[in-house]
Parts: sequence; C-alpha cells; structure tokens
Amino acid sequence: ATLAIGVTDYGNVGGNAYDKYGTGNPIARRLMNRFLADFDALVAQAAPAAAYEIGCGEGELSLRLLRRGIATAGFDLEIDVVAGANANAAAAGFGSPFTARSLYTLTPGEISADLIVCCEVLEHVPDPARALDILAAQGAAHVILSVPREPIWRVLNLARGKYLSARGNTPGHIQHWSATGFRRLAASRFEIVAVRRPLPWTMLLCRPLGRR
Repeated sequence: ATLAIGVTDYGNVGGNAYDKYGTGNPIARRLMNRFLADFDALVAQAAPAAAYEIGCGEGELSLRLLRRGIATAGFDLEIDVVAGANANAAAAGFGSPFTARSLYTLTPGEISADLIVCCEVLEHVPDPARALDILAAQGAAHVILSVPREPIWRVLNLARGKYLSARGNTPGHIQHWSATGFRRLAASRFEIVAVRRPLPWTMLLCRPLGRR
C-alpha cells in the first residue's frame, strides 16, 4: 500500500488482512453480523445527524451510515485503500467522501460531526493514548470505538490455522487489549455510555469527559 504524503510509515497494514465483510464462511459471517448489529444499536443510541469515520478502510461502516440517511465522510491512512472506498461509495451513489491522511494530523475541533467512528483502528497505531486525546479534542457528542478482544482474537486465528508463526496475531496489530484493559484506557479520556462485546471484539459508545 502507498502511504499518504507526509505520513510516517509505522508498519501499518492497509485495509483488512481478512475480508470479514465479504466472507462466505458461515461462522465468520455470523460473528460479523453480530458486530454490525451492535454497531447499528450504538449508532441508534447516539442518534447523529452527521458522522465521520477515522480509519474508513473500504468504507463499509460509512456506507452503512450513509444508507441510513446520516451525512458521513472519513479518511484512512492509505491512498489505495481510500481509492477503493471512494469507488465503493460512488457505486452506491454517494460520491467520493473519503480522503487519505493520518489521524495524528488532526487539529482540535477540526471534525464537525455529532458522531466519530473509529473501529478496528487503534490496534494499528503506535500511540493509542495520543490518538484518543485527538479524538476527544474534536468535540463530537459521541465516539464509537472498537478493537479486537484479546487473547480470544488470536486464539480464534490459531483455531482457523492463520498467522501461526505470529502466534495468531493479525498482520499490523501492534496493540492488544482485553475488554477490561480497553475500557480502562478509554475511560481515561471518555465517559463510557454503553459497552458491547460482539465476539471477538470490544465496542464502546463514548462521550468526551465533561460533556452532557
């Protein structure tokens, strides 16, 4: 993948190492459906008019929001991943709402949205605490975060015979949290409004501390 200009290469793996959205595996499909159902429930609880996705990947979650009538844009680190996301959005009639940049280049209050979505991103970044500081500084009413739940994520990879030499660790995952550990990290920057645990993820609906 080609890195966005001005972004430091920290070993990021663009897109999904495994096509979790398009998988034909019935077990993986069931797990993904649970993830999406919980995501939809947290979005409904946040009730945003506008959303912004950080780490949009191929654009699946943003398109899900757009189809619900929620004005949505976003970005990802990788230029070629963003090109694919914009192609998917254009094919669905939503134009090209995605750009290429790093979340570390965001300035406070730059994003104007009721909801920020940052799902399956923080496990890839070198400084997740700083990333959360940047998200909290945007001033959105709500933030949805999700990360793989460890060690069950790696156990499931090993069970399907994947990434054996890396002990089940997915390429590009440089941070690892249990459900409790991730909640503790998020609670240092946000009020946690709701918790979902679709196997094998931890998903949080958060509000910046001090905001009501």
